[in-house]
Amino acid sequence: MSFLQPEFMQRALLAALLVGIMAPAVGIYLVQRRQAIMGDGIGHVALTGVALGFLLNTSPVWMAVLVAVAGAIVMELIRSYGKTRGDIALAMLFYGGMAGGVMIINLAPGGSTANLNSYLFGAITLVSDSDVLSIGILSAFVLLAMLGLRRQFFAISQDEEFAKVTGIPVRVLNLLLAVTAAVTVTVAMRVVGLLMVSALMVVPVAAAQQATRGFAMTLALAMAFAVLSTLSGTVFSFYVDVPPGASIVLIAIALFAVATVAALPLARRAVRAERARASAEDPGAWHNGRSEATAATSRRQA
Repeated sequence: MSFLQPEFMQRALLAALLVGIMAPAVGIYLVQRRQAIMGDGIGHVALTGVALGFLLNTSPVWMAVLVAVAGAIVMELIRSYGKTRGDIALAMLFYGGMAGGVMIINLAPGGSTANLNSYLFGAITLVSDSDVLSIGILSAFVLLAMLGLRRQFFAISQDEEFAKVTGIPVRVLNLLLAVTAAVTVTVAMRVVGLLMVSALMVVPVAAAQQATRGFAMTLALAMAFAVLSTLSGTVFSFYVDVPPGASIVLIAIALFAVATVAALPLARRAVRAERARASAEDPGAWHNGRSEATAATSRRQA
């Protein structure tokens, strides 16, 4: 049977495509800002929102969006204003979100931690029509924000102080980035799960950085890697009957490994080209630099 025949697979593949495009669009800025772990923290907080959805008999996805957005704003404020105790406050928020989710789900009528499995580890084959609609709406919001303001976000990711001097509203954009990261986590939780969603935001970007250095090319390649991971992981799980979230993440990591190995010859070639260029401009520069390096090594050994 073709994987395209079942309706649940059609919905799953559409959700996987949307998440694959959206996750790197946010993740690339988190990687640039060295905040790759932020998605993990938001996932912990979003778990409380999922549990509240069960407790209040409302949509777990939309409740998770509200709680995750609030948590992400608090995280950004702690990052901006927190001093030596900022990391401790963030840790409390992360662990409190996880513990609160487990506690609340057990208080919900007929609730149990088993109900959280599809949100913790992903259950893309259980995506409903309403889930696809929610993912589509939220993905459109994220992509419009990330791509429409890409120059401003790139600026604050490189140097916040310089961005302030140029008149960019850094604080507002930082909060917007936190909100879009929260939305991305809650949207992707149905695909890869809250415990692994950060990988889909970070690993494709890291893989793309092995092959290119330009921002636009890195973003495009990261999206391609993420879409390839989500679609192939979903199809693989259909035929082999394994968890789709784990399949997607492992494929993304495999792509990173392949990109890293493939980039090694290119890096060596670039070094040789730079040496040749420097030698052509100043024939004695490379020789003198090499002699100085050899002398320094000899002094250290002595």
